[in-house]
Amino acid sequence: MSSYTSVPKLNTSSLSPTNRKPPSAASPATRNPLSLRIYKVLGANFDDPSTREAFEALVEYYPPESESYSTAKPDAPKVATDGDSDSDTEDESDPWAVKLPARVQSTLVVGPVPGTTAARARQSLQRDVEGRLADGGRKFLEAFGEVDKKLDVLRDHVQVMNSQCEAMETRLRTTNQSCKYLLERAEGLRAQQQTTNTRQEIIALFLDRFTLSAVELEAITSRDVPPGRQMFNAMDKLERIREDCRVLMTGEGGETKAGLDIMSSTSEQLEEGFQKLHRWCLFEFRQLGRDAHVEVEPLMTEVVRRLRKRPALLQEALDILASVRQATLLNAFLAALTRGGPSGLPRPIELHAHDPTRYVGDMLAWVHQAMAGEREFLDGLFGIKAERRMVGSVREPKSGEEESWIRVLMDEDLEKLCTPLKVRVQQTIRSQEGSITSYKIANLLEFYMIIMRRTVGEEAILSRALTELTEIAYTVFFDTLAAHGRSLLRFLHPAQDDLAAPASLRDAAQVLKEIMVVYDSSLLRDEHQGGAALNDGMQNFDTTLAAMVDPMLEMCRRMATLREKGGKWETAIFMINCLTYLQGFLQGFSFTVTRASELDQLIDEHQNILIDEHFEGMLGESGLREIYKQINSKDPEEPLSRLPGASGQELTAILTSFDTFLSVLDPISSPRLALLRASNPRVATQIHQASLERVGSVYLKVVEEVRAPKNKYEAPQSLLGSRRPFGQESVLWQVLGVGGTSSDKLTLRPATKSQAVEAGTRSAVEWAKWLTLEQYLRRDEEALSQDHANDGKLTSWTQKSPSLGYQALQDWNLRLF
Repeated sequence: MSSYTSVPKLNTSSLSPTNRKPPSAASPATRNPLSLRIYKVLGANFDDPSTREAFEALVEYYPPESESYSTAKPDAPKVATDGDSDSDTEDESDPWAVKLPARVQSTLVVGPVPGTTAARARQSLQRDVEGRLADGGRKFLEAFGEVDKKLDVLRDHVQVMNSQCEAMETRLRTTNQSCKYLLERAEGLRAQQQTTNTRQEIIALFLDRFTLSAVELEAITSRDVPPGRQMFNAMDKLERIREDCRVLMTGEGGETKAGLDIMSSTSEQLEEGFQKLHRWCLFEFRQLGRDAHVEVEPLMTEVVRRLRKRPALLQEALDILASVRQATLLNAFLAALTRGGPSGLPRPIELHAHDPTRYVGDMLAWVHQAMAGEREFLDGLFGIKAERRMVGSVREPKSGEEESWIRVLMDEDLEKLCTPLKVRVQQTIRSQEGSITSYKIANLLEFYMIIMRRTVGEEAILSRALTELTEIAYTVFFDTLAAHGRSLLRFLHPAQDDLAAPASLRDAAQVLKEIMVVYDSSLLRDEHQGGAALNDGMQNFDTTLAAMVDPMLEMCRRMATLREKGGKWETAIFMINCLTYLQGFLQGFSFTVTRASELDQLIDEHQNILIDEHFEGMLGESGLREIYKQINSKDPEEPLSRLPGASGQELTAILTSFDTFLSVLDPISSPRLALLRASNPRVATQIHQASLERVGSVYLKVVEEVRAPKNKYEAPQSLLGSRRPFGQESVLWQVLGVGGTSSDKLTLRPATKSQAVEAGTRSAVEWAKWLTLEQYLRRDEEALSQDHANDGKLTSWTQKSPSLGYQALQDWNLRLF
């Protein structure tokens, strides 16, 4: 077991700043220097940065003591600590160390003694720092010694290089002096060569710019080279040469012989090129006559475009083209009429001559197709791109030189088609007797006439021919209508007993309907709205309507006047039946609105006549006629009850008669209107209800006069309340089933026309009952009971009990409905 010698420890607890107490003034320790030093050291502050930096430098110089222990060997020499070799007293041992025998030390674990490093640092700090500075200076001297040696070697090399460069400079100066003449001569020759090359390039560029190469000249003048891109490029170059030459000749130098020669030679060459294009164009145009449908190659379009700079040459070529196309299209049209297409399909147009509309339509369609193909061919020939437009949209007319050329050529190409077309169409038109077929043909001709005008112009021969044919067709059509109108007025007979529309009117109206269907299904309706018509008579369909409707109306008037026994009543019914029948045909088309409104006015006139007549009849049936006359004719100051036929008893008889009239009244129809109702139930209902309204107004006038005190009736409420409608306006309008003039009455009018005339389901009376019965029973029982209670004279069926009165009133309404 190893033993250690304990080193006495200094008790520092008593020396710490927190535990020490300041000595009293009388203490002798205050005068002790050691105590003062200790207090000063303990009171010092080591937290400032400079102190900490000094301590860190000391730690680097004197690293911490190792905490490891090592066991000393018996024969190990004496261990020396760091700094012992530098100490001046290396033989002196640490005064604090405890010396042990050698036997004991060999067996102890040797470790650092606390505090030895700090002691050495205090003793040898200056010496250690100076030693380290000396070692660093020594190292710097050694390093700079090597650098100095290298610099000496470098200086030797630079001196050798400098001497060699000076020798080379001397030799170059000598050589330059000896070759100076040769260099000047070579520079002069080089400048001459550059000038010569520049002139050569300028001459080559001039010749290339203002002359044609052999290949280009051959492309323009040789017959063996056909027109093509090579020739076009050569002609473009000639145009460019002439333009550039004009620019140069307008400069300061003015005209030169070279410029004039260039203009002369290029003019001849360019003229040869146009002549070559002209000859090629004539040859190609003559070849186009072999087929009616041809396609234009881009080469031909380009040739025509270039020939437009020579209008005389182009006009000659186009004349040849027009003559060729005339013959070609005429032969194709005649072949389509007689032989048909290849292999017989499509079939010849002449085979459909028995069908006039198809025959004329096929011929016009062929001409239109040929015109469209010719237009497409000429557009391609002149390089006009087709304008994109909506299907069915109108082609907008264009202007320009190309358009004028095209219209002239199309007019010439289609000129020979006019003669066979006119002959066949005129024969077909004049052979027609029916107005429908005549109108279809006229409608067809007018449509194609408008199309041709927009394509080839109004002054074209084909447009003038179609205009003439259209005028002939409409003349024949209106002559046919006039003859038909005269036939309607030639054989007249009185209206039949049923006063329905006569058979002749129905036949004529059916013809009118077919004509209107033809007009509505054609494209002329839109054309007429746009103003593209033949003349003012054909701007719309009104001319045709007038030519057909006016004779029908005149026939109906004459037939009505021939029936003498019916008077105004049957005349008005007959006219309304005829007018409404004719109006039914016109109402299905939007372009007959004006004419239909005129018929509405005529119907209203005759309807007012029927209303007056029916009102007079119903006024007599109701018993109110005489008293109504008395009211209108009496003196305002004379009492009504004093007039004959208007006394209290006579008024009771009148009210009884009116009650009977109401009991048998049908609020929807009347037997007198049966002839009108069979054809026009709506009109009959309107007339009947208008008459009932006027009858109701007469009754209310009578009630007003009876209740007026100036007429001196005794118990007017009792007189009026004894019979229906008890002097009540709301009851009156409900019983009559009309609207009246009061704002709080109930009406018995059907909801719709279809409800009023619906067969097999409910009659109009049933509709009125379902609409008003329950409200009638609820409101009028209370109104009647209140009215009679105030007067003190209730009727017999209301005096018994309210429930009985309600039941009686309900039974009365059920009988009525």
